[in-house]
Amino acid sequence: MKLFVYDHCPFCVKARMIFGLKQTAVELVILMNDDEATPIRMIGKKMAPILQDADQYLAESMDIVAHIDGRSGAKILSGSNNPALAQWNKDVTSPLYSLAIPRWAVSDFEEFSTPAARDYFTRNKERMLGSFEGHLAASPDYIASLNQQLLALEPLIQSPDAVNGELSEDDIHLFATLRSMSIVQGIVYPPAVEAYRVRMAERSGIDLHDPIAI
Repeated sequence: MKLFVYDHCPFCVKARMIFGLKQTAVELVILMNDDEATPIRMIGKKMAPILQDADQYLAESMDIVAHIDGRSGAKILSGSNNPALAQWNKDVTSPLYSLAIPRWAVSDFEEFSTPAARDYFTRNKERMLGSFEGHLAASPDYIASLNQQLLALEPLIQSPDAVNGELSEDDIHLFATLRSMSIVQGIVYPPAVEAYRVRMAERSGIDLHDPIAI
């Protein structure tokens, strides 16, 4: 199996997690960000992640998660979900993307290893988000907002090994969000949140971006 991803992409993180959690082998392929032809050839549109399983292609991160979790052995995402976590993820989306996207655009990711690929990302995301310069200037306010949200998250975490005590889809969504935050300097993770994100990085085999945070 091959999984086509971008390193920065939180949806790709969700798909990658299930392979690490289930200890299932997969070949990770980093797509160039301006490569439209490859995903269009596979699924008819430009998006990631894409799973190639034999001669079949599967897109949408949570469809990939469900496919791999049900492929062999007992399902590991068997726990119940907490609606409060879904709301928390929703609440942090705007300030998080306002912080992360401009930082991803200047980071040393393989998908941006040519000037054309980096320019493609910047052009498309600024069209969606607005000027990166303005969002970078507003970083202190966004960071303060996320730090407050992280204080609200801490009591929701029941265990470093699973946010609700048993692995569930909530872990897929939450770790992807926290991994996106790791590109931002100045984020303060309360002890339970720090323990959780470090442990989930270990279990999933997905690195945090703390060493390259901006």
